[in-house]
Amino acid sequence: MPRLPFITFEGSEGCGKSTQVQRLAAHLDQAGIPHLITREPGGTPIGESIRELLQFAPHGFGMTPETELLLFEASRSQLVREVIKPALERGICVISDRFFDSTTAYQGAARKLDPAMVERLNAFAVGDCRPDVTFVLDVDAAAAQSRMQQSARRPDRMEQQPAEFYDEVRKAYRELASRESERVVLIDGAQSADKIDNQIWETILKRVPALSKQMANRKSKI
Repeated sequence: MPRLPFITFEGSEGCGKSTQVQRLAAHLDQAGIPHLITREPGGTPIGESIRELLQFAPHGFGMTPETELLLFEASRSQLVREVIKPALERGICVISDRFFDSTTAYQGAARKLDPAMVERLNAFAVGDCRPDVTFVLDVDAAAAQSRMQQSARRPDRMEQQPAEFYDEVRKAYRELASRESERVVLIDGAQSADKIDNQIWETILKRVPALSKQMANRKSKI
């Protein structure tokens, strides 16, 4: 049986991807498709410790871009081998809130680290574990900043970057969607959550035959 898909969500802070991760999970629940949600950085005990260091630890605010890059890759490497690959091998659909494209956009483009080095480190961290479909929720920096200000939770270190930083992140994601259109789907994040939800679900059903086939098989047995 073909394995179920590995689906990732990307975008700048405040783009609404976490909401859409939960909505996609609800669709899969309704369809009876086994699935697992994870996130970056994090998703494992090691990764969650790295997440705290990257986002909230007071001494993390003096972190160099190079250190930041390597910490993200360390968390990712653990997540792939401890969670993502084993789940896919067990026939579970995996949904991740961020994956290596975040490093391409944030550390490669916005932090202005060597893109070739970032690509090599991404490849080393994930091996052959690459997403089948990646959704990028595209919002401008001003809209993203407004959403973050309305949030009740405290902003993390990555959410306190200047507007110019998020402009670079957005530009990198848009370039990625143009360059890898077979995998990456760019979605207007300014639309309503319902419209985005519908677009994502319709895209998955079209692009992932294994998922559509398994849903059809389940319906035929009811």
